[in-house]
Amino acid sequence: SLMVDVTGQTRKERVILPPCLQGKKPHTIPNKKIEDPASGKVSTSSLATRQDLTKFHLIPPRVVFGVLKEGCIYATIVIMKNVGVNFSRFRVKQPPPYTGLRVMYTPGPVAAGLQAELEIEIFAMLIGGKDTGGLEEVSHNIEIVTETETLLLPVKANILC
Repeated sequence: SLMVDVTGQTRKERVILPPCLQGKKPHTIPNKKIEDPASGKVSTSSLATRQDLTKFHLIPPRVVFGVLKEGCIYATIVIMKNVGVNFSRFRVKQPPPYTGLRVMYTPGPVAAGLQAELEIEIFAMLIGGKDTGGLEEVSHNIEIVTETETLLLPVKANILC
């Protein structure tokens, strides 16, 4: 029960459920879907009532690089898992060059249950010319456009000068 904690005592504050349990997907923008007869739709009767047949989950849902040394290149991997019942395609809008971010991936369809890897690379460089006290924060949302929605992948880093 949400009314008591693990020791059996009554909770003093309300439990806040994560967005995935509330039925909301964080950092998404729905697309206006255009019907495509060659999109590989599954038309079995058990799935006929479902509206959202193509979905992607980002693992991890955000990237935090931490403190980076200026002039170095850092990289990490983000997994895009297709948790829908159809194969689906996606494309990544590359971030502007002044952010120092670059996304490398292999384009093509992702079958249901499979995943694609996105390599997020950052070149740690200072954008502003003024003294910021030794640290400058870089923050950007990488846009990943799928057939049904646009996923936003937040990327943050602090650059040490």
